[in-house]
Amino acid sequence: MKKKITWQRLLPMLIPILVLAVWQLLSVLKVIPTNILPAPSAVILDGIKLTQNGELTRNLTISLYRATIGFLIGGSIGFVLGLLNGLSRISNLLTDSSIQMFRNIPHLALIPMVILWFGIGESAKIFLVTIGVMFPIYINTLHGIQSVDPGLIEMGRVYQLNKRQLFSKIIFPGALPSILVGVRYALGVMWTTLIVAETIAADSGIGFMAMNAEDFMDMETIVLCIVIYAILGKLSDVIVKYLEEFLLDWQQTD
Repeated sequence: MKKKITWQRLLPMLIPILVLAVWQLLSVLKVIPTNILPAPSAVILDGIKLTQNGELTRNLTISLYRATIGFLIGGSIGFVLGLLNGLSRISNLLTDSSIQMFRNIPHLALIPMVILWFGIGESAKIFLVTIGVMFPIYINTLHGIQSVDPGLIEMGRVYQLNKRQLFSKIIFPGALPSILVGVRYALGVMWTTLIVAETIAADSGIGFMAMNAEDFMDMETIVLCIVIYAILGKLSDVIVKYLEEFLLDWQQTD
């Protein structure tokens, strides 16, 4: 059993390892010109150099700060609005239509206005991430609550559960799978938004590093920044997967 589990865990790494190996081989054989796509070894060496001089660590820390704060603010707003509109018909009628209208405006199209409002400081990037993250969590929280089996709610009432007990024992656990799907989707939107924000309106961060490297045709740093964003996105997804396994272990059947 352990061998099977280990094999299954290693299998997702197979394609990335093969891609890196083929990429390195083609670079060594000069099939891929280094001015178009540098070898993985060159990208790794560039990462080591930027880490040693502190540039990578500083910009990575700034990007993580922006992503985390924006996610916490946007996620909290989306979650609370989803709860209110899922639990209250009056709240739903009052605000859902307006939220849906605002949701259909591409949040990245707001960048020119955001720069005018906030400049290129931290507030601009955090605001954009907040807007991008809010809607996926709102939609999935609302959908999760509205999709809870009415029969289970009625059964809870038969057992004389009060409103708080109904929410904590039936409604929230039933909505949790959908909420976590929203979190996973929102994390992807978070990194996409941050990439664009940092390449257009920033003077620090991983996106800024990539744009600065483009000015000097530093392909190693450009590829390094892309790889870092990919790794951060994957790590975020892995964290949510483990969170799902922990919070939804009651769904597991023998």
